Amino acid sequence: MSATTAPTAGLARDEGVALRVYRWVKGNPWLPLTIAPTVIAVLATLLWQAITSDTLNTFEAQALDPQLIIRQLREHIGLTVYSTAIVIAVAVPLGILLTRPSARKIAEPVLSIASGGQAIPAYGLLVIFLLLMGRGFATSVYALAIYSILPVLRNTMIGLQQVDRPTIEAARGMGLTRMQVLRKIELPLSVPIILAGVRTALIINVGTAALATFIGGGGLGETINTGLKLSQNFILFAGSGLTALLALTVDWLAAVVERVASPKGLR
Repeated sequence: MSATTAPTAGLARDEGVALRVYRWVKGNPWLPLTIAPTVIAVLATLLWQAITSDTLNTFEAQALDPQLIIRQLREHIGLTVYSTAIVIAVAVPLGILLTRPSARKIAEPVLSIASGGQAIPAYGLLVIFLLLMGRGFATSVYALAIYSILPVLRNTMIGLQQVDRPTIEAARGMGLTRMQVLRKIELPLSVPIILAGVRTALIINVGTAALATFIGGGGLGETINTGLKLSQNFILFAGSGLTALLALTVDWLAAVVERVASPKGLR
C-alpha cells in the first residue's frame, strides 16, 4: 500500500506545483512581456561592447564606427516605421471596405493582387521599384509597403468577418447606424486580430529593410553588405545581430501595444 501511495503522492505534489505556477503566470499577464526586454538589453549590451572593442582590425573599426552604426539604425527604423504607416493607412480602410456587402464581390480579386506583393521575391520587388522610381529612401519605403500589405489587409478582413452576426443585428435593432456598429462594435472586437497583422508587417519590414541598401535606402544592410564584400565575418555578424535585435525590440513593442489596445475582455 505504501509503495503505491508514495509515487501517487509525489505526482500530486508535482501537479499541485505546476498548477500554482500556471495560476501565477495567468494572474500576471504582463510577466512574459517583462522578460523579453531584459534579454534584449543584455544581448544589445554585449554586442555593443564587442562593436566598440579596441581589438577590432582596421576594416572592422571603419565599418563598425559607432556614429555610422547609429545613422544606419535610424535609417532602418525610419524604413520600418514609414512603410508600416503606409500599410496601415491603406490596408485597414481597404479591409473595412471589402467586408461591406456592396464590395464583397471584389474581395477575392483584391486579395489576389495584394498577395502578389509577397509572391514576388523581396529583392525582385525592390529592383522593380528601382526601375520605376530610381534609387533612394522613398523608393525603399514604397517597396516595403507593397511587400507587407497582405497580413494587415487579410487580418482586417478576418477580424471584421469573425464578429457574430447576431451581435451586429442586435445593435442594428437598437437603432445604431451601420457606421456606429462599425465604430462601436465591429472594430473594437477586431482590434486584436488587426494588431496581429500589423505586428507581422512590422517584422517583415525590419527584415526586408536590410535589402534596401542595394537601391540606396540605407539601413543596417550597409554593414551586412560590407561584411560580405570584405569577407569579414565579424562585420557580417554585427550587422545581422543588430538587425535581429531590432526585430526583437519591434516585436516586443508591438506586443505591448497589442495588449494595451485590445479591449479588456479580449486580453
